[in-house]
Amino acid sequence: MAAKLRKGDKVIVLAGKDKGKEGVIASVDPSAGKAVVEGVNMAIRHTRQTQTEQGGRLPKALPIQLSNLAFLDANGKATRVGFRIEGDKKVRFAKTTGDVIDA
Repeated sequence: MAAKLRKGDKVIVLAGKDKGKEGVIASVDPSAGKAVVEGVNMAIRHTRQTQTEQGGRLPKALPIQLSNLAFLDANGKATRVGFRIEGDKKVRFAKTTGDVIDA
């Protein structure tokens, strides 16, 4: 199935402890149905110091379920994502405004 949410998309969290927060998708794991969003679902991870990196208690963004995320359209509102054929290309579009997401 084609990915409705991709890396670099601006999304809003619909459910959970971070409900209402906005962020940009850093990575997506389609097989698990999860995505890592910058600044959302943060947890403290204790890491050991290495020669190249300082150790300590570092905040890290953990994966969040894709069903708990919604794409933000041009108006800054949550929208669903659909697909349509324009010319010879399959493109994503915002269902609320009808604007094409992929140019």
